[in-house]
Amino acid sequence: MQYKDYYAVMGVDKNATQDEIKRAYRRLARKYHPDVSKEPDAEKRFKEVGEAYEVLKDPEKRAAYDQLGANWKAGQDFHPPPDWDAGFEFSGGGFTDADAAGYSDFFESLFGRGFDSAFRSARSGAGGFHAEGQDHHAKVLIDLEDAFTGAVRGISLQTPQLDERGHVVTRTRTLKVRIPKGVRQGQQIRLVGQGSPGIGQGASGDLYLEVEFKPHPLFRVDGRDLYVDLPVTPWEAALGAKVKLPTPAGVIDLSIPTGSSGGRKLRLKGRGIPAATPGDLYAILQIALPPADSEKANALYRKMEQELAFNPRAGLGV
Repeated sequence: MQYKDYYAVMGVDKNATQDEIKRAYRRLARKYHPDVSKEPDAEKRFKEVGEAYEVLKDPEKRAAYDQLGANWKAGQDFHPPPDWDAGFEFSGGGFTDADAAGYSDFFESLFGRGFDSAFRSARSGAGGFHAEGQDHHAKVLIDLEDAFTGAVRGISLQTPQLDERGHVVTRTRTLKVRIPKGVRQGQQIRLVGQGSPGIGQGASGDLYLEVEFKPHPLFRVDGRDLYVDLPVTPWEAALGAKVKLPTPAGVIDLSIPTGSSGGRKLRLKGRGIPAATPGDLYAILQIALPPADSEKANALYRKMEQELAFNPRAGLGV
């Protein structure tokens, strides 16, 4: 999949105002509309222009796309970074009912089903008169450890908006947020009254923060369960041992059963993310071989080669 430069597709500068983008779209839509255009690739170009406009006409999508595009050029192989849209506050303004089924894989990877479902409720009332303010949504990254203890954290959000000249700018606001103990990935934290202001005497909307965990150097998360790779020596795996194991709640002693093999999962019940029924922690054994980097180490390996009748490929029939 290749990165798409939507500004180049529209033939506008990256600093173009929203009005300039709208005018460019109207001109190109007329030029390439399949019902009237004589261009040989009119249908393809019409879809490309519609896709680009779907992003650039919406200040929220445009601001997120601009941040992502700072590190990419048109035609480069592209895979969206994990949680690329984290920290952006969305209210759903500017969305349309356009059929995105014909849009590119690039569009789908950024603004497809996952993005759409996450913010569907934010835009459900867009366009009509409502006394109550609109709800906002944002994805935020937190430390895994905060899910074990709970915490109060300052979280900064980027809110796209238009300045007086029609350019998209971002405003940063920082909120003190209570991270509840036991919060899960994908769970939403509701901040009452932190969405758009209401009209007249109407109440302000709410802000919903969708929680994701920052990548952790040790642990992988699956629901409420955690997984950690645990290196052990060959003799610890063969003879059994008691070793130190880090957990988000602190270091514990773990017994390695005699005759363990690489890849064995040791379950520590209830050591996962807290809850009424807490998750589990799984230690995946990884047998680490000492390096043969000295004469003494080489001699030990030669001795094992000679004295141990061991063929790890016996099951392959060779």
